[in-house]
Amino acid sequence: MLEALTRRQILRLLGVSAAASFAGETFLYASARRITVAGRTVRVLVSSVTRHTVRITLAEETPAPAKVPDDGSLLENIPAAAPFTPSENGARLGDLHVHITEDPLTIRVESLDGRPIQELKVDSESGSLTFALGAAPVLGLGEGGPQFDRRGDNDNMHSGQGGYRLRTNGGRVPIQWLIGTSGWAMFIHRPPGSFDLSGSEGKFTPSSPSPFAPPSSTPPNPFPLDLFIVDAKNPAQAMSEYAHLTGHPEMPPLWALGYQQSHRTIANSEEILTVARTFREKKLPCDLLIYLGTGFTPSGWNSENGSFQFNPRVFPEPKKILDEFHSMHFKVALHVVILTRTLRGAAHDVCNLQRFDEEEVSCYWDAHRKVFALGVDGWWPDEGDPLDAASRLTRIRMYYEAPQIDRPNERPFALHRNGYAGMQRYAPFLWSGDVNSTWETLRTHVPTAINTCLSGIPLWGTDTGGFIPTKEFNGELFVRWFQFSAFCPLFRSHGRDWKLRLPWGWNTGDFGTPEVTNSGEVANPDPSELHNAAVEPICKKYLELRYRLLPYIYSAVREGHETGLPILRAMWLHYADDAAAVQRGDQYLWGRDILVAPVTEKGVTSRKVYLPQGDWYDFWTEEKIAGGREIGRDIDLATIPLYVRAGSVLPLGPVKQYTSEKVDEPMTIVIYPGTDGNYSLYEDDGVSFAYRRGEFMKTEMKWNDPDRKLTLRLATGSHMLPPARRKIEVRVAGETSTKAVEFSGQPITVQVGR
Repeated sequence: MLEALTRRQILRLLGVSAAASFAGETFLYASARRITVAGRTVRVLVSSVTRHTVRITLAEETPAPAKVPDDGSLLENIPAAAPFTPSENGARLGDLHVHITEDPLTIRVESLDGRPIQELKVDSESGSLTFALGAAPVLGLGEGGPQFDRRGDNDNMHSGQGGYRLRTNGGRVPIQWLIGTSGWAMFIHRPPGSFDLSGSEGKFTPSSPSPFAPPSSTPPNPFPLDLFIVDAKNPAQAMSEYAHLTGHPEMPPLWALGYQQSHRTIANSEEILTVARTFREKKLPCDLLIYLGTGFTPSGWNSENGSFQFNPRVFPEPKKILDEFHSMHFKVALHVVILTRTLRGAAHDVCNLQRFDEEEVSCYWDAHRKVFALGVDGWWPDEGDPLDAASRLTRIRMYYEAPQIDRPNERPFALHRNGYAGMQRYAPFLWSGDVNSTWETLRTHVPTAINTCLSGIPLWGTDTGGFIPTKEFNGELFVRWFQFSAFCPLFRSHGRDWKLRLPWGWNTGDFGTPEVTNSGEVANPDPSELHNAAVEPICKKYLELRYRLLPYIYSAVREGHETGLPILRAMWLHYADDAAAVQRGDQYLWGRDILVAPVTEKGVTSRKVYLPQGDWYDFWTEEKIAGGREIGRDIDLATIPLYVRAGSVLPLGPVKQYTSEKVDEPMTIVIYPGTDGNYSLYEDDGVSFAYRRGEFMKTEMKWNDPDRKLTLRLATGSHMLPPARRKIEVRVAGETSTKAVEFSGQPITVQVGR
């Protein structure tokens, strides 16, 4: 029997703050009789969130009702899309049916046409939850872990660098968001727990509130259990549903999508200025210079970890040096280390200076402000592994909201090592931690990238080349890693032997201040590797390609802001019906139209690539190739396989040395024929929040393949940004002739090619 509960009953059952998260809903469901689970009396509540998502809560019924803790991951006031009417056949919620049976407690979610989406069973003794895995890959679960397809894994979901195989698999950012590519997704909001996906069914076991909490002989209370089931038959819809729950990705500054060069041990101020000047002299594009703090190295930007005092050997006149960097059109970010284990509050709270408390966000941020006022452009908050989930999210939020107190119309930049669900609302970049420089690490990081970006963390990357040098580290490994990083949202080089992270560093004979003691796998590169003239021109090739692709990349960032889709995409997102494509964790899509197949094996001269159904074009040769099959691509050191989908309309900007450089050269639009296509090119000022007020430009491009015509028009609601007349060259892939046009906001149609 089912019964509808009144709002008053819900408030009494869950408590005011928990029920508030259901604001806007009219109808809820609860089991008619009390159910005993793990020795506790519980009620089952089900509500509609959208047409495609239901929320299921198991709440303990006690005189003092347990509340669903607010950890900040969910958006406030998640609305319901439609009410439902209970019946013997289950309850209809939006486009879903929910069926509940007892002994054992089982909750089954189906589509309206009877397609099974998910079946949950609650163990009456322990409160653990089992769920259907399906026969197709299971993806998501955040950054890190042992494999691409999460099936077969047993994961305790511990956060930080103390998890699974840091040296190759990177740090762990657990996000309790699973995607079953057979057509379901699940977000377990509360409590934290572990996942055993090694059997035919998945199992979720609640854990203590924090892996850092003292051990207890009392089993953790599994209630309230609060989760969401999503119909993921349509992959794009599934990502939209997750964004609806935890927030859409916020827009980073455009310059943060350029190349970022990190520094470690620095001899003096002349050394850091020389590096900056060399980038410009060699015409190697770069936007951001990042400086490590002293504490991990003999000489960094500050005096010690936790300090906001500049190191006088490196920054004797901080304002003057920062101004000089800015005159060369570099941004500057500084490394900082948090020394607390808890953060609370918000940036706009008032810090009580009489009892300064660095665990209060407002007080902790105050320590940054004098340095920030000198012209620092961003922050690299390191460490934070002991922080609980809510504190991790609080720190990320602080580095987004606090800089806006002093610079209210400037998008902040911060690079983090830890995270949590909902972090995408604050535009953080995330890197994979202190990994080793090995081929296995590079190979493992391709599927890591895919799962991380599927987990609501779109701005992800690595220490290019790996952080800790090993006997395997040489120019070839650095080049292959650099090529991979050029197709990651975060394009940054960093690591010990830091001068080898410079694009020209492999041909100088100097790897910088020694930081490595040869021991086992860890070792400095062989001196014979330090005069490799091939590395720099290849790095330059991919730096220039990255900057030429920025119109495409930035448009994908905007698409993610609107839809929840990441820039770096699993093949599943666009080829869910192609089982071979869904299973590939060694390649991915860059936006909708470009397929990237990083080279992760030493000394190879060919690479196997799976091309999904349809026609594809080799990016380098523009040869047309039929898809739906695996092919072999011959490669040299300067080449990784890149393919463009037929029907793509690909914008390529001119080569720039930094993202804001004014270059009097036209944009090139390359058409990849074979089918009709369309593309939406997005532009704004790249720096401010003016786009929120409608100050942006969207150019809709439509390709008519039979007629060989490309139509350009401004999208509804957008308008021209300077320059008022845009020079554009249009070309069809595989053909040499171009058509020069000017676009001034009025619709134009261009006849192109044969």
